[in-house]
Amino acid sequence: MESSKTRTSFYRRLYVAWLIDSGTACSVPALMAATGMPRRTAQDTLAALAELDIDCHFEQQDGERNNAGHYRIKDWGPINRDWIANHLPAIKAVLGYN
Repeated sequence: MESSKTRTSFYRRLYVAWLIDSGTACSVPALMAATGMPRRTAQDTLAALAELDIDCHFEQQDGERNNAGHYRIKDWGPINRDWIANHLPAIKAVLGYN
């Protein structure tokens, strides 16, 4: 079954938030490496997390310049993080990240 653009976009956002929250990929380059996303897609997906009421912030490293730091999920809003963890294989399959 082919997934809709809406489902794919939603799952991509959930997966990116999970990667950040789990410490697997907390920067744009790390998200690109973990998913194969182009930089612009990774950046757009990070910006779109707010549309799901996921509170994600970039934390600049003290004394560093040029956006050295990492993203952190401060609040999942209405999203159940445990549901994502329990459905990772299905989410990755929809996104083609097997």
